[in-house]
Amino acid sequence: MTEIELKQRTKIFARRVLRLIEALPTSRSGNIIANQLGRSGTSVGANYRAVCRARSDADFYSKPGIVEEEADESAFGLELVVEERMLTPRRVQPLRDEADALTAIMVSSRKTLAARKQNSKIKT
Repeated sequence: MTEIELKQRTKIFARRVLRLIEALPTSRSGNIIANQLGRSGTSVGANYRAVCRARSDADFYSKPGIVEEEADESAFGLELVVEERMLTPRRVQPLRDEADALTAIMVSSRKTLAARKQNSKIKT
C-alpha cells in the first residue's frame, strides 16, 4: 500500500468514525464514548500524515507507534459501543475490522522500521 493510499484510507476511517458517532445516543455514556472515539478515530489519519512529514529519523521511527495506539484505542471504543448496546454489532463491526486492520498495518510497519534501523546500525 502506498503512502497516498494509506493517507486516503485513514481519512476514510476518520470520516466513518465521525458518521458513526453521530448515531450514538446522547446519554452521558454515549457522549463520553463519542468524544473519545472522535478524537482517537480522527487522530489515526492526522498522525499518519505526521509520519509522512517526519523531520528526523527519531520522528520517523516513533510516530507509527502513535498511529498504532490511536487505531487500537478506536477499536476499544468501538468494542464498548457494541458491549453497551449503543449500536448493533452489524453497524459497528466493519469499522471495528478497519480499526484492527490499521492497527496491524502499523504494527507491521513499526517492526519493519525497527529491523531496518537495527540493520543500519550493524552495517555502520
